[in-house]
Amino acid sequence: MQFDDPDGLSRVCTERLGEKAGRQFAAMARRGFRLVRSTGGVQATGQCRLGGPALLEPGTLWPEHSGIPLSLHAVLDTDALAAWLGSELPVRPGLLNFFHLDPDLPYEEYRTLDMFGSEACRVIPADPARAVGTTPPEPARSYPATPVHAAEVTMLPDCWDVEDEDVEFARDQHWGAASRILGEMGDLDGNTAGSHCAFGWPDTSYTLKVSSRDADGPAVHLLQLAEDAELGWGWGDAGTLYFTIPVGALATGDFRKAVAQVLCC
Repeated sequence: MQFDDPDGLSRVCTERLGEKAGRQFAAMARRGFRLVRSTGGVQATGQCRLGGPALLEPGTLWPEHSGIPLSLHAVLDTDALAAWLGSELPVRPGLLNFFHLDPDLPYEEYRTLDMFGSEACRVIPADPARAVGTTPPEPARSYPATPVHAAEVTMLPDCWDVEDEDVEFARDQHWGAASRILGEMGDLDGNTAGSHCAFGWPDTSYTLKVSSRDADGPAVHLLQLAEDAELGWGWGDAGTLYFTIPVGALATGDFRKAVAQVLCC
């Protein structure tokens, strides 16, 4: 659920769920962005873009999986995003380059690779003052460079990312907190799986819990990339690619711990 107005988010939560549960659910809100193409006078946000060359510091090796180069899918300019994210971005990594194994590469070896393993993705930070445009090694794919505007939104989690201890619910009426959220807020839970988003909460499903939890709480959502015919990428039937990172790893700027997951029909 995405809201342009944080006050409206809190109001809707208390109106639908009551004072206590509404405050509990509203407290789970996170700040994020809708990533939209910067066309028709819409200005790009810093160096945020989809596709194009990677922006890497000199000497940075292009990431590979078992000798197969990964594809650069997006670059986020966190300096341009930091003012809105505030404490939700505890480090200033500069530029973040997002790589993933391309399922359409014509490699025979690809059939034996784990598309969902930790080696199938990489998030590489770079200092904007030192970063240079870096083209992928042959025969990796390169997608069209598409500058994007990061529209500020406040997001609530998908009901399936709410645990029973997060939000109060009547046990004689609901089988869990997710059931209550779905029943009271379901008509507002717009499907964002067809869009590109950064930070906040991902659009998820009970078939794949993207925002998995550890001792520090839910993982932090970094990037959601939808199937995109213009750019020429996709992950299965109406697939969506999600990048997340453990809370502790983000706090220390250890983007080696970032992982990617795919959800498709």
